[in-house]
Amino acid sequence: MDPRLGTAAAVVIGMPAVIIGYIYGTELVLARTSEHLRTRLRPWLWLLPALLFLFLFLIWPTILTILRSFQGRLAGSWVGFANYSWFFTSGDALTALRNNVLWVVFLTLITVGLGLIVAVLVDRVRYESIAKSIIFVPLAISMTAAAVIWRFMFEYQSAGQPQTGTLDAMLTLFGFKPISWLQVETGAFNTILLIIVMAWMWTGFAMVILSAALKGISPELLEAARVDGATEWQVFRRIVFPLLTPTIAVVSTTMVITALKAFDIVYVMTGGNFGTDVVASLMIKQMSFNEFGRSSALAVVLLIAIIPVMLVNINRFRAQEAIR
Repeated sequence: MDPRLGTAAAVVIGMPAVIIGYIYGTELVLARTSEHLRTRLRPWLWLLPALLFLFLFLIWPTILTILRSFQGRLAGSWVGFANYSWFFTSGDALTALRNNVLWVVFLTLITVGLGLIVAVLVDRVRYESIAKSIIFVPLAISMTAAAVIWRFMFEYQSAGQPQTGTLDAMLTLFGFKPISWLQVETGAFNTILLIIVMAWMWTGFAMVILSAALKGISPELLEAARVDGATEWQVFRRIVFPLLTPTIAVVSTTMVITALKAFDIVYVMTGGNFGTDVVASLMIKQMSFNEFGRSSALAVVLLIAIIPVMLVNINRFRAQEAIR
């Protein structure tokens, strides 16, 4: 018998059995307590499994990673802030940090800007649902699949050879020389090309969220402005855009977090070569060199960069809920 069948059976049958047993046991224990104590304990007992999983798979690994960032290649060899000092003095680490900044700035600008433009434009056409579906489709593709697709787009063959890449095939068709798109000496240019791939995927997300917010603006308000003589640009600049600002802020912070976590596209398309490394891909490289202390330090830096953005997002959600 295949041992994997036993494992599958244990998961399919064992996990539901454990959950049912926990629920039954919890209620059995609560039935033996007073009404006052039961009311106070029940929420915590029901939350206990989720809190336990959260601690085991998120909080505890985070604590271990922070501790590991103060150690050298060997676990237990404490080196203080040496790994963080390496991060701020290493050329590779600073390049990765610069690229992450480029990701944050350009991915946010491109996705939010294009998403807003598309949301406003498709709101005026009869085939709005079809247009939105087409634009949203790339987000349904995995990061790896999107990276493979765009690798074929940027594929380069030396001059005189048949060009298998879409972009270079178009260039040679019009008499231009092919370009090695992802191998340009300027790493910033290579990074921008990777950002375009991610923007191609996430513009649909920004469009859907902003379009939903746009639908929430009162048509009577817009019509009143037009009756008063306002042009379409004035209506957008004075009314639509200010009312969309909270939603734009939420989408922007979401894209900032996405940009800081960028990894898949970089890993598949360039492997971090040609000056395209980001903090996440450099972290994997350091692990492959058995530099677990440096890798942990990179993970901590990335965590510290993401936390403020997440807090801003959470505060905005709370403010919106308070208004409701």
